[in-house]
Amino acid sequence: MMTACATKKDANDGKTIANQLEERLASLQQKGYMAGHQDDPFYGVTWEWEYGRSDVKDVTGDYPAVMGFDLGGIEKGDEKNLDSVPFMRIREQLLAHVARGGIVTLSWHPRNPLTGGNAWDVNDTTVVRSILPNGEKHELFKTWMKRVADFIETLKTEEGVRVPIIFRPWHENNGSWFWWGQKLCSDEEFHGLWNMLQDYMNERGFSNLLWSYSPNLDGQWTTERFLARYPGDDRVTLIGEDAYQWGTEEEFRTGVTADLDFLSAFAKEHGKLLAMTECGYKNMPEADWWTRVLKPLMDKYPICYFLLWRNYKKEYFGPSPSLPCGEDYKKLYEAENTLFLNDIR
Repeated sequence: MMTACATKKDANDGKTIANQLEERLASLQQKGYMAGHQDDPFYGVTWEWEYGRSDVKDVTGDYPAVMGFDLGGIEKGDEKNLDSVPFMRIREQLLAHVARGGIVTLSWHPRNPLTGGNAWDVNDTTVVRSILPNGEKHELFKTWMKRVADFIETLKTEEGVRVPIIFRPWHENNGSWFWWGQKLCSDEEFHGLWNMLQDYMNERGFSNLLWSYSPNLDGQWTTERFLARYPGDDRVTLIGEDAYQWGTEEEFRTGVTADLDFLSAFAKEHGKLLAMTECGYKNMPEADWWTRVLKPLMDKYPICYFLLWRNYKKEYFGPSPSLPCGEDYKKLYEAENTLFLNDIR
């Protein structure tokens, strides 16, 4: 059954679909935090393209509450995204998850509009400047935004109602591995980039998009540094943290604690939701990492969900029944404050 947050704008309270999604997230956060997984229905550690299958479901018997999908490649008119998932399948599975009561989030890793490279092409520091108004690639990027919007326009129920979406563009901008990153554009240019995309989507009438501002694990946030690129309270509903353990466990614990101490206080002061919008430990070398490291960190903060990155062959971040970490993930699933699909319907 379609969830209440996918209904049309209520004539009595004037709330948009995004407003209703915000209220739903805030309400669910009182129960705990939702489990999420990127590209969950498309492939897993040992399989791919089996309709209805999910590594999370194979381990727990239930789908994750949140599923993430990426639009990288849509800007070029490609049939498949940067991870070779057909956009037709993304549309199908996104709508299926909403229909079963789940929550969805969209990220976008657009190619480099100036060089023609991918999102990780950081050899030119004028990319963002080139796509802003009066830039040499501005008209091209307007076409790219239109293609993103045209796809989002198709994300509707059978009754023709737009579905609620957490939209998470320009993520990890405090790093410098994407062409919109910290060292690739000025703060003013980043604000121009954010505003240009958001204003275009608003002009297209997408009141179903809940906007997430999601920097990467930093460990040294100050109010001054964070506000330098923060789009503003009128442009952000959810503040995210993208945090992977790439180094030592101690470094991860220290960095995440410092970040979530700051971000949770900032979110409370500014009336924003908070989430671990990406997280994980590549290939899970520690089988009990879920309950020994990640969960104790998340338990201390008012996050509404955490999204593990995708499981794909030799690079995976979520559970699988074929992996030792699957047993530990079951413990995560059984905890009272972790919410999966059946917990939020």
